Order: sequence, then structure tokens, then C-alpha cells
Amino acid sequence: MIPRYSRPEMSAIWSEESKLQIWFEIEAHACDAQAELGVIPAEAAKTVWEKGAFNIDRINEIERETKHDVIAFLTNLAEYVGPDARFVHLGMTSSDILDTTLAVQMTRASNLMLEGIERLLTALRIRAHEFKRTPTIGRSHGIHAEPTTLGLKLASFYAEFARCYHRLKTARQEIATCAISGAVGTFAHIDPAVEAHVAAKMGLTVEPVSSQIIPRDRHAMFFATLGVIASSIERLATEIRHMQRTEVREAEEFFSAGQKGSSAMPHKRNPVLTENLTGIARIVRAAVMPALENVALWHERDISHSSVERVFGPDATIVLDFALHRLSSVMENLVFYPGKMQANLDQLGGLVHSQQVLIALTKAGVSREDAYTYVQRNAMQVWQNGGSYLTLLKADTDVKTYLDDAALESLFDLDQHFHHVDTIFARVFADQSATNAS
Repeated sequence: MIPRYSRPEMSAIWSEESKLQIWFEIEAHACDAQAELGVIPAEAAKTVWEKGAFNIDRINEIERETKHDVIAFLTNLAEYVGPDARFVHLGMTSSDILDTTLAVQMTRASNLMLEGIERLLTALRIRAHEFKRTPTIGRSHGIHAEPTTLGLKLASFYAEFARCYHRLKTARQEIATCAISGAVGTFAHIDPAVEAHVAAKMGLTVEPVSSQIIPRDRHAMFFATLGVIASSIERLATEIRHMQRTEVREAEEFFSAGQKGSSAMPHKRNPVLTENLTGIARIVRAAVMPALENVALWHERDISHSSVERVFGPDATIVLDFALHRLSSVMENLVFYPGKMQANLDQLGGLVHSQQVLIALTKAGVSREDAYTYVQRNAMQVWQNGGSYLTLLKADTDVKTYLDDAALESLFDLDQHFHHVDTIFARVFADQSATNAS
């Protein structure tokens, strides 16, 4: 992934240096286990740790001849270790190294992404409580529906990202398996105890049955989870973009001193960060379908999955990690305009209270069909000509038969829509931290 959309902490996990270091640690831990079993001399295992090293340029040079990355690494390692290198990789196959390393990298990447979600949840919780009872208009189909509060809108996103957090924890657990089982996964030339030892040392669990590779349904689930998180990011980003539209202007990305919005139009203040997040979400979701297609490999293994994972393993995790922190920063600094929210809410002259009137008429004895007709015909006049919905209702003879002026006025009280805000907040923020729940 390009540096523009990368955080150094995540990029480091996928660096060539980091990958090869994990390769070395797996091989060295395997030697320790082999020594404990009496398969290789204890001194040989010790020598691997003491003398083991690698040089990326030298590995690349060897690979140009061997056309095999693991063999190139082992050859270079042997140049440092010396004669005892003959005990390295004993009974193992390349996939043991590659798949276990990928599991380590994806697990570490998950830890960083979980931290990103935690930061975002904190920002959403703080802002939701800040605007818990701030009235705003709820929209369906992009059209004014009924009043809600800004706090409830943000609580919805909090609940969604809390689910994302738990999904990613599950995906991390599922992907964190180790396979050191040799060719076609039968342990014909290596003891399962070696696998268990390496798994423990690398922070993984053993793969119950590997067919020379770790089954790719695990990876498919991992990338699918990243895709869901990306879609949740896009949903929040899209909401902010709509709220920042000039005609709406209920919220705005923080615009810093000296920031420029357009090379041609000096007045512009654009939602560039959330637009960027919408694009990033597409990149992450692009990894999902190839990951699903990687599940159906030939027999005990082929390497059609390898090129996919070498690209999307780093790219999807790096860019999603970046997106989570960018969105967190957006939420932490987002500027809201409650006055504009109220103005928008009042824009249609009280039409947003139509359901209140409908229910009141039915309770007063009007059939639902007739009540709907009375309410809608007055609403359509406001749509077409503007004016006060309440005034029109007071003048409607059918409505007046059942509801006097005082009754109608009481139906236009915003607070009636907010009776259960506390109930909803209690459900969403019950433990004040979704990340504390197991």
C-alpha cells in the first residue's frame, strides 16, 4: 500500500524484514522442539539462535536462481549458521513457514485494527452523549421523516462498530492457527509436538487438520470481516458527507487554518476526508471475493491463493487500519451545527408531526383510512404551497370535529419523540465500553 494511506505501525508488520524475521523465529523454535524430542542435537538448535541471520539482498540474489523464496531464505540462513543448518527445516515444507507467518502477521494486524476501532468507539460515545438530546430530522429515502436526536444517530453508529469489534476479535481468533505438519499435512516426517511448540511460541493455536496448507475458509472469513468493517466505515462517512452538503450543512469536517478546499474556488470547504474513506472502503471490499475464491484449492494444495494474499494481506489491513484512525480523527473533530439542524427540522412547516396527528385521530374514533386522508390532504398543501401545517389542520372541518386547537398544538411538541432516548442509550452504552465485553 502506498505511504499516503499507511500508518508505520501497520506497514512494519508487512515489511520484508518483519516477514523474514518471523520465518527465522519459526525455524528456530522448530529446532528447539526437535532438540527436546532428541531428533537433532541441542547444540545445533542453540547455534541456530546464536548465529542465525539473513540478508535481504542476498536472499533476492539467490531467489533469482532458485525461483523459490523459502529455499533462498534457507540457503542464506545456512551461510550464517554453518554446518548445523542441515538440521533447519527438518521434516517441514514451505507452506509450514508461509502459512504460519501469514497467521502471525494477520493476528498482529488485527490487534492494531482493534485498537483503531476502540479509538473510534470512544469518539462516537463521547459525541453521542454530547448531543444526546439535540433535535435533528430523521430522513428516509433522503426525505424528511420524523424528528430524532443527533445523539441517537451517533449511538446507532457506536452499536454498529461495537459489533465490528467483536466480529474482528472472532476473526482474529479464527485466523491465528499454526501448521507445521509437513508435506500434505500428515506429520510423516515431523512430530506434532513441534507444531504445538511453535504455535505456543508464536502466539497461535494448532491447526486441527492441515492439508499441507491452513484451510482458506479461515482467510475468507477474515477478509469478509474486514469488508463488513469497511462498509460500516462507508456508512458513517456517507452520513457525514450528506450532512455537510451546502443545502443541509448540519455538520462539517474540521477545516484547519491554512487549509485549501479548491485550486479554482477559494470559498470551498469540501468533505475530502470522508470522501477518501468511501474510496478506501471499496479497496478493502475488493479483497473479499478473491479470498472467497481462494477457498477451493486443488487437492491438498496449490498456490493460486498465494499471489492474492501477498497483495491483499498487506493492502487490505494497512488501508483499513488507516481508515479507522482517519475516521476516528474526523469524529473527534467534527463540527456540528444544532441551529441548522433545527432550521432543517422546521423547514416543512411541521409536516414531520403527521404521524402524531394520524394516531390521535384514530384514537379519537376516526377510521385509519379517513384519518390518513385528512392528514395527507393537508400535508400535500404544505408540500405544494408552503405554510404552517398546524394552521391548515386547525382550519380543516373534519379534523376539528375530533381534535380541538389545544389537542392539535400538543401533537407538535418535539419532546414526544424523545421519551425513550434514555432507554436506547442504556441499551447501547450499558457497560460504557463495548470492547470490555468478552
